[in-house]
Amino acid sequence: MKKTYGFGIIGCGMIADFHAKAIKDLNCGNLIAVSSRSSMNSQRFVNNYGVKAYTDYHELLKNDNIDIVCICTPSGLHMEPAVATAISGKHVIVEKPLEITLKRCDKIINTCLKNNVRICPIFNSRFSDSSRLIKKTVSDGRLGQLILGDVFVKWYRSQDYYDSGDWRGTKDLDGGGTLMNQSIHAIDFLQYVMGPVKSVQAFTDTLAHDRIDVEDVAVASLKFNNGALGVIEATTAVYPGSLKRFEFSGTKGTIVMEEESIVKWDFDKEKNVDKEIRKKFSQNNSGGGVSDPTTISHVNHFRQMTDFINSIEKNEPHLIDGYEGRKAVEIILAIYESSKFGKIVHLPL
Repeated sequence: MKKTYGFGIIGCGMIADFHAKAIKDLNCGNLIAVSSRSSMNSQRFVNNYGVKAYTDYHELLKNDNIDIVCICTPSGLHMEPAVATAISGKHVIVEKPLEITLKRCDKIINTCLKNNVRICPIFNSRFSDSSRLIKKTVSDGRLGQLILGDVFVKWYRSQDYYDSGDWRGTKDLDGGGTLMNQSIHAIDFLQYVMGPVKSVQAFTDTLAHDRIDVEDVAVASLKFNNGALGVIEATTAVYPGSLKRFEFSGTKGTIVMEEESIVKWDFDKEKNVDKEIRKKFSQNNSGGGVSDPTTISHVNHFRQMTDFINSIEKNEPHLIDGYEGRKAVEIILAIYESSKFGKIVHLPL
């Protein structure tokens, strides 16, 4: 029987609510305390969840009833609380991205290893039923030789969205724009299915928003280690936005997924189960974050936390460790470098 794990949350902005809801649904989790620089945000958690609130996260980390800490601060402020959490001997869950530079990612990973605690970056898109099915199907070889792997994240964010926080749209705290903030989940899932990226060539620009110093549109061509090619299209500038779309194409089949709905499931050799899969997964959307980031579900956060706790209980690897969480950041940084210098960039960086 699992023990009950005490949770803390550092950073009480919008995404922290998804962590809190997921923790509440765990039969072995209990949210103990939160920490925030904003008294208004922390008080909201006190009112909604009945937890203790700290203004200094170092005080939260002294609470012996907390076993796992969720880092929900702005992206470029993940490293410091994550490192302090690891040094305190508590396991670490970090909202995406793990951090905004590889050096800062590696500092988190290495500190967790040194202090014998686990690190779990949030890439919850891997945990939907349709995502799991696609990963298994491609790994089983039903698409034959992989030829193309593409993702399209054509979303909309208003100017008010970027103006709502002094960290939004900044290189120092957001780390990037539509790629690092909105599309990173999709980029992670693309490389998870297709395998490692060998090289990228890209363009990025800021076309529709004011007072931001990051991209709101990006197009990148990819070459994967297995020889397949791919495309990433990402933006926060197109109204009203569309569901994110994945296309996986091979010599023996094609799979297309929009958000969590599988809209194309065709193979050269039909199996009895295929008809049922098309029926079951054709209307499987959670809503997505097309034009409003608050409309996503917390269910896949819950599933990833469950996987993480199970790994702690069994002393086994979990699906997304620090090295897995680092991969999408590296791809995005390669895209930025390619766009900046107008050249093909090879990975690893």
